[in-house]
Amino acid sequence: MLGKTAGGLYWMSRFLERSENTARLIEAGFRIALTRSKDPASEWKSVLTTAGVRGIYDAKYDSYTAAHAVDFLLRDTGNPSSVISSIENARTNARLVRTALTTEVWEAVNESWMTLKAALKKPVNDTQLPALLGEIRRHTALVRGAVHGTMLRNDIFDFTQIGTSLERADNTARIIDVKYYTLLPSASSVGSTLDNVQWETILRSVSAHRSFKWLNNHDISPASIAEFLILDNRFPRSLSFCNRLLDDSLGFLAKDYGTRLPCHDLIDIQRDKMREHTIASIFDEGLHVFITSFIHDNNAIGLQIEKDYRFVR
Repeated sequence: MLGKTAGGLYWMSRFLERSENTARLIEAGFRIALTRSKDPASEWKSVLTTAGVRGIYDAKYDSYTAAHAVDFLLRDTGNPSSVISSIENARTNARLVRTALTTEVWEAVNESWMTLKAALKKPVNDTQLPALLGEIRRHTALVRGAVHGTMLRNDIFDFTQIGTSLERADNTARIIDVKYYTLLPSASSVGSTLDNVQWETILRSVSAHRSFKWLNNHDISPASIAEFLILDNRFPRSLSFCNRLLDDSLGFLAKDYGTRLPCHDLIDIQRDKMREHTIASIFDEGLHVFITSFIHDNNAIGLQIEKDYRFVR
């Protein structure tokens, strides 16, 4: 496969996942702000920091308000991670690799772009926000359904899964980091009712609340929630699941192409790191330290994949 085609499939999938992930991050910030109404500015500041766009935001605004933050994350074309920017980039890449996609996948991507572009023409108020965030999630789910239901399981499919797993892992890690990096008002809140409410908010932001309750009905604690989101191989948004999907997809490429590249060595190292950890060892190391290291390694793997498979952007 040409590097340009592989890169188009990879970035189409990453940008689609990013649009949904940004919506989920907004939802997390919105819900958390409701539980700490005394200082909503700090919640939106933490969301923007976690999204990696605080510097761009600060260059445009001098305060952290819900209206500014939500508009910046949803509609601002100057923000490369905004929903409108992500869905636009996803469609551009899908059009680039149109002949590698089934008709159903292309139509799902194109319909998502048209619908969300129309929905985001005007600023979104608080009453409209939950419905719009749900609409974003539904449209990205339609694309995923088309990919899984109509695409051949070959290198085309593998590059879409690599893009999805890298982006999703990055997002889950960043959402977890919201909790321990800037979320709690003080150390005394750990284990409190406020702490538990915020952890449940994190679960809901990655659609994990019901799945977690099924598996941990009698153990709802920060440690059990963190373990579920980081190490549980059954949950498709956990760091461990995303890492395994990435490992499998890269393995299929190595087998199909008969070539092992440096990115395969990097995923082996990350996979072994994940297998060595328990939630106790992660907390001993420091959750923020672990998450920061994971995000760094995840990004390094992504950059190496681009280099190894000669993506052209």
